[in-house]
Amino acid sequence: MRSFHVTLVLLALGFSQAALATPDSELGRHHEDAAALPSAAAASKRYQAFVADLSEINVAIVGVKGMVCDFCARGIEKAFKKDKFVRKVDVDLANGQVLVAYSLDKMIDQREISQKILANGQNVTAVAIVKI
Repeated sequence: MRSFHVTLVLLALGFSQAALATPDSELGRHHEDAAALPSAAAASKRYQAFVADLSEINVAIVGVKGMVCDFCARGIEKAFKKDKFVRKVDVDLANGQVLVAYSLDKMIDQREISQKILANGQNVTAVAIVKI
């Protein structure tokens, strides 16, 4: 049942990214700015691998727009690893998604997540929290 909920959350993040993506011709932006949509199967497999060795955590599943290079991805990873309550971070550059595992001692603040990503030069499109 939990994997069903995770799949729904991942699909919702994908659809929210599609709704926010503006055609390149309208704004003259580079093609890389359009958020890639992860397939539900790929996103679910990545999530399952991410949480496989973790227990008693909260996971923030974050959709990110504007992550176009490995430098962007590493900057986001570094920003979250500075938080003593973060147990694990996975940045999926290809699908514009970040998974952050927090210890249960931390109350997850979506605004704080958005600020960390914005400080790195990207924008948050959606945040979902899953308790493991």
